[in-house]
Amino acid sequence: MEKKAYQFIFWGSIFLFLAVGLGAFGAHGLEKMLTAKLLATYKTGVTYQFYHGFALLLIGILQLQLKIDLSKIAYFFLAGIILFSFNCYLYSMTQIKILAMIIPFGGVSFLLGWGTLVLKVKK
Repeated sequence: MEKKAYQFIFWGSIFLFLAVGLGAFGAHGLEKMLTAKLLATYKTGVTYQFYHGFALLLIGILQLQLKIDLSKIAYFFLAGIILFSFNCYLYSMTQIKILAMIIPFGGVSFLLGWGTLVLKVKK
């Protein structure tokens, strides 16, 4: 369980690092190339990646401190970042409709992660 906790902290750090870089790229490299609506979609992806990168750090730290398995929550957040944030980036740059249709699955993954955390804490 300890090894998984460190992996979640690692992945949270990686996704936060990428969020900074992708946010800067969006602000400085894409602002003249995308419409305001597409840029907003891109920025939403960055925002949610930040939130859930921090959430992964938190899950890893809580798992280490409380000695309880929070892996399922972390996996929901990881899936959410990939399905939601990364598809926001790809859709905003390519406008391929199928990518926009995948984004809600990432949102559901985020909700499942937070809901699972609520249930775990309530026990």
